[in-house]
Amino acid sequence: MNKLKPIIWVALLVFCCKTPEARKPISVKTGSFIDASVERNKKLNAQEQSHILKIIKQQPDKSFIASESGFWYYYNTKTDVDSLHTPHFGDIIDYNYDVKNLSGKTIYSKEDINAQRYVMDQQELFTGLREGLKLMKTGETVTFLFPSQKAYGYYGDQNKIGSNTPLICEVTVFSITENNN
Repeated sequence: MNKLKPIIWVALLVFCCKTPEARKPISVKTGSFIDASVERNKKLNAQEQSHILKIIKQQPDKSFIASESGFWYYYNTKTDVDSLHTPHFGDIIDYNYDVKNLSGKTIYSKEDINAQRYVMDQQELFTGLREGLKLMKTGETVTFLFPSQKAYGYYGDQNKIGSNTPLICEVTVFSITENNN
């Protein structure tokens, strides 16, 4: 009987301490939601691009430039002084801008926004405006046409700019102070 006790204990340990097996999922998820979202975004992007290109064609007197980042712009006032530089990481930019929808209706005026101070790439700013400021010099005024993904995207600004709203922004840079660090 004493010889059986260790065998019984081992058997009890094996059967009692067995870890439960994972259950198989009830349903298998596919990438269908992601695929549908990608298709929806492609359609939205194509519609916005088409609308922006239509606006550009209606203004043949403007010299629009397509940025590498996926927005368009033209210079209202261009500075050709070579000594002036475009901003780099950490430079302080004093600027002002307004925000309109693609129909030209003002969402935020320059008076609503007031003059802004931005430390390049060290503060929050919507993608298109941040990238647009990098193209500008002191004294320049540029009008940007941003598709929604370069503006406030799916969420809007939680105030006056709705979901998936492309924007027109006229931006004036007053000064760029170099970061000498």
